[in-house]
Amino acid sequence: MDLVRQLAESRPDMFSLKPAKAGPAIRINDFIHMSPGLSNAYLLSTEAGRIVINTGMGFESPHHKAAFDAVHPGPTPYIILTQGHTDHVGGVKTFREPGTKLIAQRNNAACQQDDKRINTIRQVQAMIWFAGPIEATAQLMRRPEGGVVQDIPTPDITFDDRLDLELGGLKLELLSVPGGETIDSVAVWLPQHKIVFTGNMFGPLFPHFPNFNTIRGDKYRFVEPYLDSLRRVRALEPEMLITGHFEPIVGRDLIRACLDRLEAAVDHVHRTTLDGMNAKKDIWTLMREVTLPDHLYVGQAYGKVSWAVRTVWEQYMGWFKAQATSELYPTQPKEIYADLVQLAGIDAVVAKGHERLKAGDPEGANLLAEAALAHSPREAGPIELGLAVHRALLERSGQVNFWETGWLKYRINKLDAALARVGCPFPPPED
Repeated sequence: MDLVRQLAESRPDMFSLKPAKAGPAIRINDFIHMSPGLSNAYLLSTEAGRIVINTGMGFESPHHKAAFDAVHPGPTPYIILTQGHTDHVGGVKTFREPGTKLIAQRNNAACQQDDKRINTIRQVQAMIWFAGPIEATAQLMRRPEGGVVQDIPTPDITFDDRLDLELGGLKLELLSVPGGETIDSVAVWLPQHKIVFTGNMFGPLFPHFPNFNTIRGDKYRFVEPYLDSLRRVRALEPEMLITGHFEPIVGRDLIRACLDRLEAAVDHVHRTTLDGMNAKKDIWTLMREVTLPDHLYVGQAYGKVSWAVRTVWEQYMGWFKAQATSELYPTQPKEIYADLVQLAGIDAVVAKGHERLKAGDPEGANLLAEAALAHSPREAGPIELGLAVHRALLERSGQVNFWETGWLKYRINKLDAALARVGCPFPPPED
């Protein structure tokens, strides 16, 4: 039995993530408790006080704090951040007490500064996937009694490669693992108990292929630092691995098998992509051809191999594909779609799109739909084609990948609304 595959396929899907709600903390062992939310917060209890690892979004943090206070009300000498993303740092202010020290890897400030620089566009784009939770935040902010503002905290203690702590007899080693989702990623190792907290170093789903480029918007992540960081965690030989989301993974052999598989899968995609590049294959061909053999199976519910191939290509070669002069200039093919459709005739373009779709080519049909919509965005025919294409792509995907599924559903909803405005309801797909 392939236990790695079994574990990957048993992990909850990302659409199950919800903001934290009032409720008791979940006991992991006699001194670790978890408060679930958009990302989990963790409580380490000692005789000398408590340590909080990650704090959730600002609007979730009162729930996390209430849950932890019921277990161990403090004091709180330390708060540790496993990375600088907003769903880890937002509630720091809620947990701070006089004397509390916030600890992060030295690159935390740079990561938070990046978030600030693109805050507006990132929030707009993130709404495609996180509209519900973000609306929950907005509702809290509008309450007369006042919601909890998202914190942008400054760490009190930073470190480069490693920081050793001790509190109430509990020893912790904080290790830099910059190959995670951010360059300030931290693994928290409890050597006495063989437990490691990895935050989102391996992404929110484990063991799933890493997301080297997230379409919600973020900087590229790189293969070699990822593999180096993976090896650093594997060398610890943990018996429990606690991620930023969902339940811990338990069992030294299982964790080792998962890490071995992830290393082999990522290395395979990296090397195969480079080999293809040097064989003068273009980026789109490699996205189709590079896959994981069955013995290297890992989940692809968060990262996708084809997207990783594209990211690797662009990390090494940049954005210029050397295929068309138009790549060099701001005027792009979509800007003359309407002209081409006018020459061919809108009915002919829509018909050709349905022909491609019927022949099992939804990607080609989508290009024709995009051209038709550029010419006639308020006509039923092009909208119906766009809907049919996106429903076919969604069906083909199996709704496995969080990002792909979220985008396709978003576009379906937008096209449904557009069709309703022209007064021509589109029938639901047949079962």
